[in-house]
Amino acid sequence: MTALALTLILLSAAIHAVWNLLTKRIGGGAETVWIFGVVGTVVYGPFAAVAWWQARSTLGPLDYGFLAGTGGLQLLYFLLLVRGYRSGDLSVVYPLARGTGPLLAVGLAVALLGERPGWLTVAGALLIGAGVVAIAFDGRPTRRVLLGAGVGYGVAIGAVIAVYTIWDGYAVSRLEIPPVLQGWASEVARAVLLLPLAARRRAAIGPLWGQHRTALIAVGVLSPLAYLIVLITLQVSPVSTIAPLREVSILFGAVLSAWLLHERHLARRLPAAMMIVVGIAALTLG
Repeated sequence: MTALALTLILLSAAIHAVWNLLTKRIGGGAETVWIFGVVGTVVYGPFAAVAWWQARSTLGPLDYGFLAGTGGLQLLYFLLLVRGYRSGDLSVVYPLARGTGPLLAVGLAVALLGERPGWLTVAGALLIGAGVVAIAFDGRPTRRVLLGAGVGYGVAIGAVIAVYTIWDGYAVSRLEIPPVLQGWASEVARAVLLLPLAARRRAAIGPLWGQHRTALIAVGVLSPLAYLIVLITLQVSPVSTIAPLREVSILFGAVLSAWLLHERHLARRLPAAMMIVVGIAALTLG
């Protein structure tokens, strides 16, 4: 991996942690995700239009199928993310979601693609699993329900991350779909598919926009930007390297949740998050 690729992934990870923090603070439900999609559609639409115009002669049915597929996957990801943040701590949901993605990807590669990982990959997977358990465990009875919900959503989000990372990596590297077009497709999907639900909840949209306008716009801009950087890097670097390395955002998220949201148990959760990152590094080297 080049120094430029590493720098881009670290930048993407930092941006990713920031917009997740903002999403947690905004709260809300599907109407929040719809606003994110509308902002992203408007802001990145002109760039996507230029990219489509330049590549239109090379785009076929398979390419458009991948554009539609990423829209559905990203919509599912955001809906799970918002519900997860309403059910559990950022410092539980976020590390689990970002940490289980690479672990599940290794399992899928073994089961479906017939890959035989080396000892470093196995060690990395075990470290990630241990980190997940350390983050998820809390012995206090009064928090078991809340923590359990956060764990469930975190793992579900991680599964979606594993699928859409492989999906989009194939789209931009093998099919050579422009990254900005691939990323924009997910914004359009959120804006269009959630429009009927947003219309039914329009009474909540006004107050939500009035109270969190700046944060909503920020997430609508930063979320696509963070992933666009990843997609650009995937054009020249393999998924097996980029997907694990971007999970350094786990550390950023754990620190931000303790610092700005005053969530407790950083002393326990941060070492666990670091264990996950070490495991991810082993996966990369393996």
